[in-house]
Amino acid sequence: MYMHVVGKAENAQRKAMPVLPCACANLRRASRAVTRLYNREMQQHGIEVTQFTLLMSLNQTGEIPQGKLGTLLGLDSTSLTRMLELLRKQGWVHAKEGEDRRVRLFSLTAAGREKFVQATRHWKRAQERLKATLGEETMRQLAEVLAEVTQRV
Repeated sequence: MYMHVVGKAENAQRKAMPVLPCACANLRRASRAVTRLYNREMQQHGIEVTQFTLLMSLNQTGEIPQGKLGTLLGLDSTSLTRMLELLRKQGWVHAKEGEDRRVRLFSLTAAGREKFVQATRHWKRAQERLKATLGEETMRQLAEVLAEVTQRV
């Protein structure tokens, strides 16, 4: 397990971080910080955490309509389309028409499953770094609060 040692400068920076009067600004700032942490680990495998999240979701759901995938991830259609197209060009996802020609079904390719499996250890390292920094209880509370925010809003 990776143990993150907090230096004096980093500790001072954490204490100096002001709470902004806007919940959205605080959430977005935290999201960017966590994304940077994950991307530092994931870049070693040539994948970003946003791409990994799509691979992980498709690995869990199997074949899924784009609309349902967007709902699952809380992504608008334009952003999801752009992200899926990048993964399709990499050969990691396959798209096909559904019974209704307006519906596109997405699934992982064999190369996508392989990329997901290979990248998972880097993702796990990022998870462990975050857990070591925040603590297990805070991680649990964070997951619960974020799920509640997502559901209620």
